[in-house]
Amino acid sequence: MAIVMRVTAVCASAALAIAVAMPARAAIAVVDDAGARIELVAPATRIVTLAPHAAELVYAAGAGARVVGVVAGTDYPVATRSLPVVGDANAIDLERIAMLSPDLIVTWPWTTPAQVSSLRARGIAVFDANARAIAGIADDIEKIGRLTGTAGVATSAANAFRARLARLKAVHRTGAPLRVFYQVSDEPLFTLGGKHLVSQALLLCGGENVFASLSIPAPHVGIEAVLAANPQVIIVGTNNARRPAWLDAWTHWPAIDAVRHRALYTVDANLLHRPGPRFIDGVEQLCATLANARRALTSNVYDPAAARGAADPK
Repeated sequence: MAIVMRVTAVCASAALAIAVAMPARAAIAVVDDAGARIELVAPATRIVTLAPHAAELVYAAGAGARVVGVVAGTDYPVATRSLPVVGDANAIDLERIAMLSPDLIVTWPWTTPAQVSSLRARGIAVFDANARAIAGIADDIEKIGRLTGTAGVATSAANAFRARLARLKAVHRTGAPLRVFYQVSDEPLFTLGGKHLVSQALLLCGGENVFASLSIPAPHVGIEAVLAANPQVIIVGTNNARRPAWLDAWTHWPAIDAVRHRALYTVDANLLHRPGPRFIDGVEQLCATLANARRALTSNVYDPAAARGAADPK
């Protein structure tokens, strides 16, 4: 009997030693938009976001109170404006981030990828939020909800996003698509390529990007290329949809269909240039803008209100 007890004790001790030696199994696992598997042993409680839309995604997922650091330009929700700033799109302060002791970083490929890689090397979980499709934004909200233990809130927000997207798809894809030049800046002249989410939004709203064949996310183009494309509509993305003076410079080329019909519009870049939860607000604004443009092109009547942007930014 004593021998049996000693054998049992030895086996128990060996099992305990093996359990201690083995690394903790991940209780939570998701795959991010870069295809990387993100694993956590417990929900994240201290989060640093390295892109404005990343903070918006975390807040939409119900974990906003856990954000301890952001990058410059993060301004929504309003609560983010008082959080510690750890850098910008060009450089981040690795030591300051380390002092914040994050257990999750939410970023995207355009924020100092080399520095972000060094954070991964330190053992910090990094989630890449760069949706390739509009519906992917809802998926990102849900995945962040799983990483933070706020799945209920995140699922509700994601489903609301999907429902609004479905309604827009059902309503706006009617008639021949309008040829659209989407302008990001004046000098130099930049647009958005076919793989950008804005190009997908244009298709959903009944338009087509005249530079959709370009694979670069934000290509530089020349005025001659715009003239050759002869867009029916020119749309500029600006902060809060403010109309820039340089938009009316296109009137120097009256042969462009968009100029002849005065189809020059602005939309809110804060909504459409960030792949976050408010992107759906930007899509609604874009669809309303193209609907006004279609009416103007059909009736050949200029609507000044429509030309300033179809919907108020939310």
